[in-house]
Amino acid sequence: MLQVCLNGPRTAADSGAVPMSPAALAAAAQQAVAAGAEDVHVHPKTPCGQDSLAPQVVAAALEAIRAVVDVPVGVTTGAWAEPDPERRLARIRSWTVLPDHASVNWHEPGADALAAALLERGVGIEAGIWAGTAGAGLFARSPLAPRVLRVLAEVISTEAGTDAGTDAASAPATARELLAVLAGAAPGRPVLLHGMDGGAWPVLRLAGALGLDTRIGLEDTLLLPDGRPARDNAELIRAAAAVMSGPPVGA
Repeated sequence: MLQVCLNGPRTAADSGAVPMSPAALAAAAQQAVAAGAEDVHVHPKTPCGQDSLAPQVVAAALEAIRAVVDVPVGVTTGAWAEPDPERRLARIRSWTVLPDHASVNWHEPGADALAAALLERGVGIEAGIWAGTAGAGLFARSPLAPRVLRVLAEVISTEAGTDAGTDAASAPATARELLAVLAGAAPGRPVLLHGMDGGAWPVLRLAGALGLDTRIGLEDTLLLPDGRPARDNAELIRAAAAVMSGPPVGA
């Protein structure tokens, strides 16, 4: 499965290609799905470009995207959108339009309660496990681990003082280490492996070699495999499909 991550916490200051408004997100999702994306991950944003969990912001993004695509659509629940765990939980419970799934970062405070609230509402859980955090251990001990939709093995954050997550040379090794840690955490749950910035394409190649789900989009990288700036998410999806259908990389 190839997922498109449309925008992430990036803003127009990062690139003019990053979709922000519901209309822009819908257009980007439609183009990405036409290019081969099978799932959509989005960060709904306020008019000033900040990630938001407010019900009206989430509803506007979901309704716009679902009007033009018929694949599953998921959203973030990242703590940067609402740092207080209780307020974040209240936001989720106030949603009037529900996503198909939502990512829950297991190293963030209140992850289990947040995931439980989402499951109660029928929303699938993408368990976000960031490299270099306590997320894997916390997830392994969670009673909710067997109930998640998939595990996101995210080569994003690493131990303080290292760049193994975003460095092209070291990201694949960091990814393998993370996968090894996750091996017994949720048996039978699909794993989506992805990287960030300089590590995005090397980790995507590794995911393809290992037969894992993966993702690409302007959240994870602004650049094509050859280093050129991507025009849009659809161009990244086409490039990912080409990379994954090419000659196998040593696994």
